[in-house]
Amino acid sequence: MQSIPVGSKGSFSLVVTPDHLANRFKDATLPPVLATPVMIMVMENAALNAIKPYLDAGESALGTRVDVRHLAATPAGRRVTGEAEVTKVAGRRIEFRIRATDGTEEIGIGTHERMLIDLERFSERMKAKFG
Repeated sequence: MQSIPVGSKGSFSLVVTPDHLANRFKDATLPPVLATPVMIMVMENAALNAIKPYLDAGESALGTRVDVRHLAATPAGRRVTGEAEVTKVAGRRIEFRIRATDGTEEIGIGTHERMLIDLERFSERMKAKFG
């Protein structure tokens, strides 16, 4: 594992489609706005992108904690961009400050944690667990 510097930044964007809307995931009577789980996915992908340049072959990082506030609604057709910044590295645990915007305003803020993993060892543990 390479050293991951505090302050490393990453981003991830997607255009909101009907498949990303809250009324597809939960209650069909909800307004056609971006679902919170999709916003969180955008933020998590930004965090992974912040550290990808420092990962060796066969390494990745899984999300282990998310604490976010969804601040504003976003309709279909808007581009949502997640941004992440590494705030702490403690061994294999990496903490991030995360946010999301929709081109008009900040729609989400929070913190996130990821754990570095060896993909082969992780796969072996999953095979042992699930057969």
